[in-house]
Amino acid sequence: MGKLSQIDKAAESKGSLLTTVWQFVKFIFVSLLAMIVQFALLNILAAIPAIKALYTTDFEWFVFKYLAEDGGLGYFIAFNTANIVAQIVAFFVNKEKTFNSGANTAIVLPIYIVFTIALICFSAWLSPTLYGLFLNKWGWSDTLSLNAATMVCSALQFFLYFPVDKILFHKKKEEKTEEK
Repeated sequence: MGKLSQIDKAAESKGSLLTTVWQFVKFIFVSLLAMIVQFALLNILAAIPAIKALYTTDFEWFVFKYLAEDGGLGYFIAFNTANIVAQIVAFFVNKEKTFNSGANTAIVLPIYIVFTIALICFSAWLSPTLYGLFLNKWGWSDTLSLNAATMVCSALQFFLYFPVDKILFHKKKEEKTEEK
């Protein structure tokens, strides 16, 4: 039995409050992993010349307004692609490691996807507003503005995902018993 499994068992034996606290600690580490994935991919995508060239192209659709002065279509593509990839990583790691869930992926994944789309749409609406504020109003650099806007959106998502994941991934994996 691995060290993580031993800590999981010890937390479970102390009650549901300690189990939830331990899950939250693991959730923090998984969120940090997802954030690293998101920031790395965001900065890689933002450096690609074809995407960088789209920073000067206005993009308006539905509630999304990405003006060229706030990053345009290039920022929309870089931010949302990085966000989606980070959430895919977080889903599988949280399901398997944080919550040790045996929940049926075919059932919980569509619910997670709908919730994720809603959060990404909210972040896609909020992010260019923050990016423009940091870049144009406060005079921050492009890279600092890009990353600060992403940090704010990531923090909001962090605090919204934990309770949703806790509900979705409530079903524990059944222990494998060795036949003797």
